[in-house]
Amino acid sequence: MTMPIVASDEPLVVLDRVSKRYGAGEIAVDALKDVSLRVTPGEFVVVLGPSGSGKTTMLNLIGGIEQATSGTVMVAGQDLGTLKPDGLARYRRETVGFVFQFFNLVPTLTALENVQLIAELGLPDGEGRSHTSLDAVGLRDREDHFPGALSGGQQQRVAIARAVVKDPPLLLCDEPTGSLDLETGRQILDLLRRSTGNGRTVVLVTHNSAIGRIADRVIRMGSGRIVEDRRVVEPIPAMDVDW
Repeated sequence: MTMPIVASDEPLVVLDRVSKRYGAGEIAVDALKDVSLRVTPGEFVVVLGPSGSGKTTMLNLIGGIEQATSGTVMVAGQDLGTLKPDGLARYRRETVGFVFQFFNLVPTLTALENVQLIAELGLPDGEGRSHTSLDAVGLRDREDHFPGALSGGQQQRVAIARAVVKDPPLLLCDEPTGSLDLETGRQILDLLRRSTGNGRTVVLVTHNSAIGRIADRVIRMGSGRIVEDRRVVEPIPAMDVDW
């Protein structure tokens, strides 16, 4: 069963003094250092920082892909550090949608079938929901095409349709426009921005500071820490962003 998307002032995501260490001894690397963060439902948050700043590690912890070395990661009231592998799998299936720079579509499946892979994991009317999801990203007329017959922007639209078909309250995006041209990137950002209209939260990681202009909130990371956390007073439309 999918979790309902409900607008609320209560935080959807809570990180409390979270650290992540890779390796041990002299080769240990501290990717995150004592990070605390709260994100409320319906926010569009852009996380900025150079490679190695910890932004993707933080996204992976929120997504339940990795677990923190110390501290607490809570999403939708669930303490991810207490979940066993099957619980984490259920959390990723029901609570989170993922959109990556590289689309990760199955090349031997059509656009519709790629979305159905997710839609039919315990959801009612998986095929119908898949049609609706592809229609929402403007690809109803391309649903029988294989990824190789789609442009990069169209493939990313399929990836977004796949991520939102289960109506997750949280959408995590890692450099979703990194391999796209400006105009196509704007269209993808517009889709993501509009997806918060029903209370869905979007956390988007990028090195591209211009994208922060469309956000409700910008978090800047450096050396594994949050070095800036600010509200955007007047976000601009995604179709107006430039880089």
